[in-house]
Amino acid sequence: MALAAPSVSALRGAAQHVTFCTVKLISNTIKECFLFAIIQAAGWPIWPLLIASIIGLALIIERIVYLRRGRVLPEDLLPEVVRVYQHGRVTEDVIEKLEQNSPLGQVLAAGLRNVDAPREVMKEAIEEAGQAAAHRLDRYLTTLGTIASLAPLMGLFGTVIGMIEIFASQNAAGTNPAQLAHGISIALYNTGFGLAIAMPALVFYRHFRALVDGFVVDMEQQAVKFVDVVHGTRY
Repeated sequence: MALAAPSVSALRGAAQHVTFCTVKLISNTIKECFLFAIIQAAGWPIWPLLIASIIGLALIIERIVYLRRGRVLPEDLLPEVVRVYQHGRVTEDVIEKLEQNSPLGQVLAAGLRNVDAPREVMKEAIEEAGQAAAHRLDRYLTTLGTIASLAPLMGLFGTVIGMIEIFASQNAAGTNPAQLAHGISIALYNTGFGLAIAMPALVFYRHFRALVDGFVVDMEQQAVKFVDVVHGTRY
């Protein structure tokens, strides 16, 4: 039985697919070559900046995932804890699950462990748990702030290296154009990279800092409400 010849439309589709794949491959190759050319032109001072950018990006993604309001301050957690307390269902297993729930859960769990203690003792236990939770919320922010502050200085260091290259291109025979161009590229690329890394890092650092401060205030307010419920000043 003879095989049917492929239709014109099928051949045209296959040709378009091959053309698209070829163009995409060429485009990706050009991009890779362009990036490599930039890194090569920027010289060795660019490598610390690249490492800083990778670390900064990883920290930003991690903090975005971790510092979600629903994860830090679950909306229905306080009413649920109050309900469990009022119905007398507080057990060690419940407290351990509450501690693992969220940072707010850790604070409320400290209160549950001291429900039979005087008000001041209970508040002190909650404050200690709140400080520990705030410390965990602050994790990596110092590193991100350091990157935001250090990246421009690293770029400036690259600029100085480029200026040294520029002055080194001057000799008794005149100016070496290749060395002069290389020095200029080192200076400009490193300055640009340093600023490009510092600006978003600073923005996210400020954003996360404000977010954590807001979370800490909310945790304190909810903890005070729980203390008032336990000691009969709030219902």
